[in-house]
Amino acid sequence: MVKKSIKLTVIALLVAAASASAQQPAAPAAPTVTRTPLLTKDLPMPGGYVATLVSVELPAGAREGRHVHSGTLVAYVKEGALTLDYEGKPTVTYKVGETFFVEPGKVHEGMNKGSVTTMLIATFVFPKDQQMTTQVKQ
Repeated sequence: MVKKSIKLTVIALLVAAASASAQQPAAPAAPTVTRTPLLTKDLPMPGGYVATLVSVELPAGAREGRHVHSGTLVAYVKEGALTLDYEGKPTVTYKVGETFFVEPGKVHEGMNKGSVTTMLIATFVFPKDQQMTTQVKQ
């Protein structure tokens, strides 16, 4: 009878522990980067290129994830600051009013390490038959 009582106690404790862990709140999701296309236009140049103007919003703590572009990126920091980790170059933080350039095919990642939202205006010029952005597998 004692063994049966111990088994029932152990089972009850396991059920209680599983129930408590199931009720734990999930870890908060990472802040999401928002990209809003403002204008996309075919360019009148040989080879078939497209220009896209994009508003980019990175909440505090947000990261874009490592990625590449098939064409050129030129960006202007409108609000906050953006830390750019760029393949083959030192990591740099760009502040309000500063601009930066990313070459086609270079792995990079923008991060908001500050406490306020970062806003960028970015222009991408890329081949019409290719994706503008491709995430890089870690």
